[in-house]
Amino acid sequence: MSRKEPRIRIGSPTHTVFEYILLLVGSLIMAASFNSFLNPNQIATGGVSGISTIVQQVAKITPAYTQWALNIPILLLALWLLGGKFGIKAIVGSIIFPFCVLVTSHLGVPTHNPLLAAVYGGMGVGLGLGVVFKGRGSTGGLGLAAQLLHKYSGLSLGFSVAVFDGLVIISSALVFTPENALYGMIGLFVTTKTIDIVQLGFNYAKVAFIISDHTDAIRKAILYDLDRGLTELSGSGGFTGESRTVMMVVVKQNEVSRLKTLVQSVDPQAFVILSETNEVLGEGFKRHA
Repeated sequence: MSRKEPRIRIGSPTHTVFEYILLLVGSLIMAASFNSFLNPNQIATGGVSGISTIVQQVAKITPAYTQWALNIPILLLALWLLGGKFGIKAIVGSIIFPFCVLVTSHLGVPTHNPLLAAVYGGMGVGLGLGVVFKGRGSTGGLGLAAQLLHKYSGLSLGFSVAVFDGLVIISSALVFTPENALYGMIGLFVTTKTIDIVQLGFNYAKVAFIISDHTDAIRKAILYDLDRGLTELSGSGGFTGESRTVMMVVVKQNEVSRLKTLVQSVDPQAFVILSETNEVLGEGFKRHA
C-alpha cells in the first residue's frame, strides 16, 4: 500500500508561511482573551502579559507597551547568551503579540465574574498558545527568560517557567488581592490543560502489553476478532530466565473492554498491562500531519 504524501511538506515555503499564519492567529486569540477576560478582571496568570496587568494597575501604562518594553531586552539578552537557536519565530512572536494586544484593546468585556473570567481567559490563552506551538512558534517573554534560568542555574525548564509564573502571581496578590492571585492560578491551570488538548487532541488510546502461555490464540483473537494489529516483543522472565513473547497492542478507549474480554476468554491467567497514551499516529488512528 502506498503512503500518502502530507498535504504540506515540512520545510517547504508553503509550510513556513502556514506556520507564520498560525503564529498570527494564535497571538490574536491570546490577545483577545487577555483583553476580554483576564486584564479587565485584574487576573494575572503569569508571563509578560501578567506583568503588564500589574503594571497597568500601578503605573497606568497600556499593557502592550509594557509587553514590548519587557520583550525587547529579554530578546536581546537571549540573543546574546543563547545565540539564534531560539528561532526567528520567537523574535516575530515577541513583537506581534503585543501588537495584537494593542489592536484588540477595545474589545468588550463579556463578564466581570472573576472565576468565569479566569476559566474562559485561561482557555483562550491556552488555545492561542496551542495554535502558536502547532506552528513551532513562540511569543517570547518570560519563556525565553526561563530558558536562560534553565541554562545557567541547572534547574529544569519546567521548574524555571514555574518560578517566573509564580513570582508574577505572588506579585498580583500584593498589588490586587490574594483572591485575584488564586484566580490567576486557576487561569494558569486551565491554560496548561487547554494547550495539552490543542497539541494532543482528544484521541486518547491505550497501550496493552500481554504476556501469556497462549500467545498464538491471543494473537489470532486480536488480529481477527478485534481487528487490530500488534507487535511481538522478545522478553525473558526475571526469575525463571525463560524466553517469553510480549504482545503490544494499541487500542482505542472503546475497545479496551473488548480486548480484556478476548484475552480473558483465551487465557484467564494472562498478565495484562494497560497504559494510557495521549497520541497515536498511524493506520487506524490519527493521520500524520
